[in-house]
Amino acid sequence: MATVASSIPSGGGLGTSHRRVIVASSLGTVFEWYDFYLYGSLAAIIGKQFFGGLNDTSQFIFALLAFAAGFAVRPFGALVFGRLGDMIGRKYTFLITIVIMGLSTFLVGVLPSYATIGIAAPVILITLRLLQGLALGGEYGGAATYVAEHAPNGKRGLYTSFIQTTATLGLFLSLLVIWGCRNYLGKDAFEDWGWRIPFWVSVALLGVSVWIRMQLNESPLFQQMKAEGKQSKAPITESFFSKNGKIALLALLGATAGQAVVWYGGQFYSLFFLTKTLGMDPNQADIFIAIALALATAGFIFFGWLSDRIGRKVIVLGGCLLAVVTYFPVFKGLTHHVNPALEAAVAAAPVTVTADPARCAFQFDPVGKATFKQSCDIIKSALAKKGIPYVNAPGAAGSVATVAIGGATLNSFEGAALSKEEFKTQSDAFGKQLSDALKNAGYPSAANPAQINATMTVLLLTYLVLLVTMVYGPIAAWLVELFPTRIRYTSMSLPYHIGNGWFGGFLPFTAFAIVAATGNIYSGLWYPVIVAAMTFVIGLLFLPETKDVDITK
Repeated sequence: MATVASSIPSGGGLGTSHRRVIVASSLGTVFEWYDFYLYGSLAAIIGKQFFGGLNDTSQFIFALLAFAAGFAVRPFGALVFGRLGDMIGRKYTFLITIVIMGLSTFLVGVLPSYATIGIAAPVILITLRLLQGLALGGEYGGAATYVAEHAPNGKRGLYTSFIQTTATLGLFLSLLVIWGCRNYLGKDAFEDWGWRIPFWVSVALLGVSVWIRMQLNESPLFQQMKAEGKQSKAPITESFFSKNGKIALLALLGATAGQAVVWYGGQFYSLFFLTKTLGMDPNQADIFIAIALALATAGFIFFGWLSDRIGRKVIVLGGCLLAVVTYFPVFKGLTHHVNPALEAAVAAAPVTVTADPARCAFQFDPVGKATFKQSCDIIKSALAKKGIPYVNAPGAAGSVATVAIGGATLNSFEGAALSKEEFKTQSDAFGKQLSDALKNAGYPSAANPAQINATMTVLLLTYLVLLVTMVYGPIAAWLVELFPTRIRYTSMSLPYHIGNGWFGGFLPFTAFAIVAATGNIYSGLWYPVIVAAMTFVIGLLFLPETKDVDITK
């Protein structure tokens, strides 16, 4: 771990050279996050374009899995590019990463769809997502390390907080471009071909980013270390197979895992929750999220600055604890203010599926060809497609499943022995009965724009983003200060990207899978709540406060 200074200089104000470093590093990272999050924001459309051989539910699930694939390889990118950054330098390493990211994103925009080239389309798409993930795995650690090594003692929280804003600003920029294209072209044209335009824009952003980063000089601490011949010859071994390995593990479990689920819960899962669960129009949901981001983004700078005064640990862990305590009431509040008709219907006429548990399949079709023909599966498939929450009740062994909607009870049917035509006929008839029963019980098909309380919705979303700023604003400074200069790039990158790439990146898929299995629209929140609680406990007990660490020694 870096050495604690006996007398830490506070440093002067934000000079011209420091501004140049922060702006250049931050702008390049904004563009890289823009590239990465375009996919997440357009997951539903991309599912239709590149997974057209699957059913509607599997399309969206596979789109989320492809999104998560980019996160899955981020730790490997951290190892590859972190090692390069510790051996050859910060500047050129994170210059390479932005080129890989920009070109991969542009190619997504020109990739033919499943309807044109068949199975090659999703294969190439996932390959490009993997390249994006590898590039991002090397990007963040380089930018954060580079800025931190230019910052004076006592200012690292403030300086690195500008890097922390880039993920949110990149998401904001992607939402803004998507919103503009969708409104200019119209919904149908945008979903047909216009969704490609935001990916094409990345070429221009790539050119700007490369030009900006070419103007930078190497980190002064790295230059000094190189001049003194103190570079690490085996950064990976020194980082994870020595005493630093324990610090890296604690940094993962006691800092970045909880930070990640709060980040993705507050910015991505909330967007999915608004559109897929509550039925809000995607265009309106994008606007609400963008407003919340605009209102709360200054929190990154504030909490970075505050961490220089009261410490990194108390702020990051405080954000995790607030998420644990408030996530359930906040998301229930979103339901109340976005789709009160759904909330009222669930309270007045709850839906209960009674079935033999042994005859209920998990509603996930990995190849898009399975047909769920058992009576339990027929009911749950229909409810999942309509976004209706339900509770499960055990039925007698071998019994035909039923669904109770308020005072009405509908019997399902067994379809295994029916012909394709007979099964379709009975499915259509059951579907109509179910739709009529739900309508009579007051269940809406989508959120009614006239019933949405825009002010309260934006306030709740802003609160979620403020929690993001608490956990994310000081995290870069905290990680940088945990490790020595010779292995800093590698050491901080891996726990950061395992935390954010695996714990955070898999949040949407994991949460939706939990919801699909239980029928409870809030049950997916248990994933971020449990992870954030784990981080709070481990970080509180085992990780040190680092704000007074002098990384120059």
